[in-house]
Amino acid sequence: MSEPKAPTPTPGDTYKGWLFKWTNYIKGYQRRWFVLSNGLLSYYRTQAEMGHTCRGTINLATANIVVEDSCNFIISNGGAQTYHLKASSEVERQRWITALELAKAKAVRMQAESDDSGDECPMSPPPAGQSGASRNSEVQSTLRTLGSKVEDLSTCNDLIAKHGSALQRSLSELEGVKLGGDTGDKIRQVTERATLFRITSNAMINTCRDFLALAQAHSKRWQKALQAEREQRVRLEETLEQLAKQHNHLERAFRGATVLPASQSNPATDSKGPSSGKGDASDEDDENEFFDAMEDVQEFITVPADPKYHRRSGSNVSGISSEIGMDDQSLDEQSLASNPESPQPQELEPVKKRRTRIPDKPNYSLNLWSIMKNCIGKELSKIPMPVNFNEPISMLQRLSEDLEYSELLDKAAKCQSSLEQLCYVAAFTVSSYSTTVHRTGKPFNPLLGETFELDRRYESGYRSLCEQVSHHPPAAAHHAISERGWTLRQEITLASKFRGKYLSIMPLGSIHCIFEKSNNHYTWKKVTTTVHNIIVGKLWIDQSGEIDIINHQTGDRCHLKFAPYSYFSRDVARKVTGVVADKEGKAHYVLSGTWDEKMEFSRVMQSSRGGENGTEGRQKTVYQTLKAREIWKKNPLPDGAENMYYFSDLALTLNEQEDSVAPTDSRRRPDQRLMEQGRWEEANAEKQRLEEKQRSVRREREREAARTANPTDETVIEDSINDTPLKTDGEEIISEPIETPEKIDAEETTSSDISSSTETLPGPSSFQIDGMEGPYGSPVKSAHQDNYRALWFERTDDPLTGEQTHVYKGGYWEAKDHGSWEICPDIF
Repeated sequence: MSEPKAPTPTPGDTYKGWLFKWTNYIKGYQRRWFVLSNGLLSYYRTQAEMGHTCRGTINLATANIVVEDSCNFIISNGGAQTYHLKASSEVERQRWITALELAKAKAVRMQAESDDSGDECPMSPPPAGQSGASRNSEVQSTLRTLGSKVEDLSTCNDLIAKHGSALQRSLSELEGVKLGGDTGDKIRQVTERATLFRITSNAMINTCRDFLALAQAHSKRWQKALQAEREQRVRLEETLEQLAKQHNHLERAFRGATVLPASQSNPATDSKGPSSGKGDASDEDDENEFFDAMEDVQEFITVPADPKYHRRSGSNVSGISSEIGMDDQSLDEQSLASNPESPQPQELEPVKKRRTRIPDKPNYSLNLWSIMKNCIGKELSKIPMPVNFNEPISMLQRLSEDLEYSELLDKAAKCQSSLEQLCYVAAFTVSSYSTTVHRTGKPFNPLLGETFELDRRYESGYRSLCEQVSHHPPAAAHHAISERGWTLRQEITLASKFRGKYLSIMPLGSIHCIFEKSNNHYTWKKVTTTVHNIIVGKLWIDQSGEIDIINHQTGDRCHLKFAPYSYFSRDVARKVTGVVADKEGKAHYVLSGTWDEKMEFSRVMQSSRGGENGTEGRQKTVYQTLKAREIWKKNPLPDGAENMYYFSDLALTLNEQEDSVAPTDSRRRPDQRLMEQGRWEEANAEKQRLEEKQRSVRREREREAARTANPTDETVIEDSINDTPLKTDGEEIISEPIETPEKIDAEETTSSDISSSTETLPGPSSFQIDGMEGPYGSPVKSAHQDNYRALWFERTDDPLTGEQTHVYKGGYWEAKDHGSWEICPDIF
């Protein structure tokens, strides 16, 4: 993403722009507006302050300018004043350094000339034929002549003001004189003063005429000279910028010691001579992109590969494995997506025309005071969360949105190489976050036993099923199977931490992807989602963390890094980088892009350890790669998406009514349907009814579990369900807002009352029942465990990850084919 180009500094011009100035260790670098003019560097907090408040000024004539690194530089005048400054980029820093050096040289020269000007006599203009050194003398002489003319104008102006005042007084006296003997004297006095005023005015007019003629005679010549100097400065500045880039490139290449000389890397080029070798390298630099290392984020550097790999990509070059040379040969001249060995299947016509719009989001104002007023005197677990914070889909539907770019898995299933397949799986992993960039609304928390099916066999070849399998902690299981050779399953539990200004959401659980043809089994976990400006400001979402995608069949691994947003970062926002390596750790592909726009991959031809230390003292790896190619790109949002909760084309169809779905399907949820239709007050009332119903169902389930555990102590069990206080490690906890375990089932007691209460009412006295936090983070267990069992999923131990997870046990699609939903509970 290129920054707007700042104006090129020229001699004598005022240079302005934004720089980051070091203030102190608390505030660090702060953005300030700097103005360079007449040898003085001044700064202001904003541009509006230029007219009245200057925060500081330093004279460049006695200042010392020191460059620290690619963006930082220091200006000091011997200890009295020191500015530590930081530019937004290396090119911008070079522009400022050039402008400062030119201004300093001019300030020193003018100071020396002002010291010597008292001893010099006015010089007449030199002959027009002189040039070179005499041109400077001609300019100085003309400036002195113009200066003397200006002094004459000032003297004449003072005389005109003096004689004009005297003439005015005489005229006033003349008006009051009576006709008599002194009349003649008064008239003569006025006549004399008028004559003096006329003489002085003529002198000023003649001086102005001389000044104007002299200025006009030299203005055109000065304008041409000034334009020539400016053009020369522009050419010099462009040359300096290019040299700085080349120097930076050569410095990194030297430190990494990765690019071999032409005489060693390709003997065939020696016969062409030095000039031809340089020409090839220059052409290759233009063809390939250069990826610089990110500060504290990227652990490797990529540089363009040697041109021989482009001309002989299939040859057996030393250091390149035969697998890359043969299996991935098609990657050199075309993208993976256009592999002729993997033709794309023709899309089938959809049986049903899907909707492309939902009712626009109503503009209801949210009165926080009215919400707080309604909460006075209520238990913490009984505080309802209005639908104003939600979007009209459930968390199960949001989980199904991961399949929006399922075509990436379709392409991966046809790949012959496991490394190539891993590139597509990594792109699919990143694509699942593309829908979150504008989606600040909270999905409805599913009720326990709620399901959601997504049948897209005729459009995309897959069908998917989600079920809310646990309430405390809230967990959803997801299973998708495709006719095109892949299966995806996951169980996600959300943990959240409120940090004051932002909310961190950590998805727990592994995602599995299995390909039938190759039996490759991939697993990975999701990164942390952060919602910023929870209290004040506009909400915005960021994704940060690292993902390791592991192929348990071959040992291949892809390490992805989601860079967190940083105000001072010079890199693009929402950046993702990654490396695909085999089981020996040898890199084969480099991935780069952004999680909200697109991903690209580059094939690695050679790699080596660089000499430049990275973060924590580790050496960065330098990869020689081919030109990057696009592997995934985000689909554009539909028209008017800002009025439809920023839903994508797939999200718009998720809550579309279908007749054959299960009674527990999210499409049948009444409060969610009312919110989609814009009837938010009715949705809030219906949402509260569902919460109360779920609480009563859970209380009955706990009583049944307690009777089963202690059939002889039924009376005590009944009392314990209603009156037992919370306990942790044998110590009784007395809490006014939270009295009983069943009352903790808040919000939709859909699994979200936990998240809702922690999101809106954080504090040191928050509790956790079966997953909720107690005082100081200690877990608090309810008196009786819930004996709920999922309907379509069964709990088992995962042999690969060692985690307990819910796996689809079958029966749902068969029940749908027969239309028999008798075993489904009535949750709505």
